[in-house]
Amino acid sequence: MGNVTGGVAAKFAFFPPDPPTYSVRREPGNGKIVFSGITADNNTDVHLIETKAGNKVVAMFWKHPSARFTILYSHGNAADLGQMQELFNALRAHLRVNIMGYDYSGYGASTGKATEFNTYDDIEAVYKCLKCDYGIRQEDLILYGQSVGSGPTLHMASKLQRFRAVVLHSAILSGIRVLYNVKVTFWFDIFKNIDKIRHVDCPVLVIHGTNDDVVDFSHGKRLWELSKEKYDPLWVNGAGHCNIETFPEYLKHLRKFLTAMEKLPVPTTQTKKPPTPNCSVTETKHCKCLGFSFK
Repeated sequence: MGNVTGGVAAKFAFFPPDPPTYSVRREPGNGKIVFSGITADNNTDVHLIETKAGNKVVAMFWKHPSARFTILYSHGNAADLGQMQELFNALRAHLRVNIMGYDYSGYGASTGKATEFNTYDDIEAVYKCLKCDYGIRQEDLILYGQSVGSGPTLHMASKLQRFRAVVLHSAILSGIRVLYNVKVTFWFDIFKNIDKIRHVDCPVLVIHGTNDDVVDFSHGKRLWELSKEKYDPLWVNGAGHCNIETFPEYLKHLRKFLTAMEKLPVPTTQTKKPPTPNCSVTETKHCKCLGFSFK
């Protein structure tokens, strides 16, 4: 029973667009990486990042010239970077932040297969790219998880304790709990966010639609209740699972949230790192960012 139920939850979690909304190829002669279907942008870097599982995930870094924070965005289960670029451009412009978005293994042009543990390897590799290639500190990084993306987001947030903040957007308590109203966590469950949220020490903003018919509103409420450092949640009246971004209170609340995060003190034990920090041998081994800028 456990294996069957766990398999159902895993299938529910991963729906990569088929076919992907973009493709990746190398131009003959110069070897330049070309992403079809994605608009060229001088302030966007494209990376192929090797994970410790051996997969190569596609990541895109949208830069803002006056950004204070960087958002590491883990998207939902039925999207890839080609579909996310409009939202990322809007968030960069309206919030004045850098955005690092990525496709999980098996999504878009990323290689490998989408699994729970591959998403954990994916986000760890992308985080190391931000740290090693851009010198971005935990204290300046906000983890953003949408729907299934709340899984890798809380995986990272529960492991490292100095992130500026976490945003959980239409997040799940766990894979099984999306399908069944269970009161305990089974060993075969996936994305056990209900347990991991208790180990997150930074401020947590929860956003959820009251009419969500995919991930019930109760998931967001419970995650907010279990957060140690609660920020005022955003319950979007009438919003479903995939349209929260269309409500005006969405950007308004995020701006208010970022202003509050700017006022938080930086730990005095931390010193500012140089733009390109030295990575340990272990980190460098799996911090292979092959970067290309649209020119």
